[in-house]
Amino acid sequence: MNLDLQFSNIINKFNQIENSLNTMDNSNTENLIKLNREYAELKPIVEKIEEYRKEQNEIINLKELIKDNDIEIIKIAESELLEKKNIIKLLENDLLKLLIPKDENDSKNSILEIRAGTGGDEASLFAADLLSMYQKYADINLWKFEILSISETGLKGIKEVICNISGSNVFSKLKFESGVHRVQRVPTTESSGRVHTSAATVAVLPEAEEIDIEIEEKDLRIDVFRSSGPGGQSVNTTDSAVRITHVPSGIVVSQQDEKSQHKNKAKAMKILRSRLLDNEMQQKNKERSEQRKTQVGSGDRSERIRTYNFPQGRVSDHRINLTLYNLTEILEGNIQDLINPLIAEEESKKLAEIKHE
Repeated sequence: MNLDLQFSNIINKFNQIENSLNTMDNSNTENLIKLNREYAELKPIVEKIEEYRKEQNEIINLKELIKDNDIEIIKIAESELLEKKNIIKLLENDLLKLLIPKDENDSKNSILEIRAGTGGDEASLFAADLLSMYQKYADINLWKFEILSISETGLKGIKEVICNISGSNVFSKLKFESGVHRVQRVPTTESSGRVHTSAATVAVLPEAEEIDIEIEEKDLRIDVFRSSGPGGQSVNTTDSAVRITHVPSGIVVSQQDEKSQHKNKAKAMKILRSRLLDNEMQQKNKERSEQRKTQVGSGDRSERIRTYNFPQGRVSDHRINLTLYNLTEILEGNIQDLINPLIAEEESKKLAEIKHE
């Protein structure tokens, strides 16, 4: 891997972007946003490259001093040279980490979907536990947590819930939560004390902005109908519920939680846009088989990723063979000890790929 050539290319690109920002017409808002985003991403890398090159020049100067006839100067130069070589190694490592390809969706907000799977009532109760866990994790991170739609059971369980989580770098922290979450515990209705296994499926999608996904009106079929279920008489007397079908993909989104048809449509469009972006991402991952190897798990919704074992008080993440014995804390939203190792695992794999390029 030719680091110097790569560094030169980065600096050239950074200078071009800086020049474009200084000379471009501010009326092109979309392009301005894109360039500012690129500029902000490259700036810390360029600063680190400049620091690295400064140390390189000092090493060159110290090597010249070693050729001096004065023994004292040689000793001082050799001592400083050793120190500078250690600094260079640390800077190289920092730069390699900065060069790890960023997921362009990491900074985005997220759409969180939880669905009860196999296991009947126990699965719906577990889905409710997961919802509570993510709500508490959002509170810890000072994120805004909004339930867009929810289908509940009579036993305080949840069949399905769709939420919108907004804040700083939401997707980067939640993206590894997609998959099947399995629970092993004794249901409250089980008199013999037998442990049951049930599951819930979690999907975390980056919230798509209009700039990310363009949806043409002609591709949509929008149906309005009368809301059903809880919501009060005023909800049920008007056609406020909305069903949007994206004809090319076959994706259908329904919203009926709001009394306003306009609000239901806005919520449905937000979910639809994110599902379309997720589809696009999944397709790109299939096409880029090499990139797929760097992911922690496949992100497939049918992949079992984690087991929550209540009798033993443990949580196991099957993708990285991680087991923690703090189930109660985790259900209280303290899931960073599960998330951080997954992020580190992905980074180390990508770092290894960069070094072998």
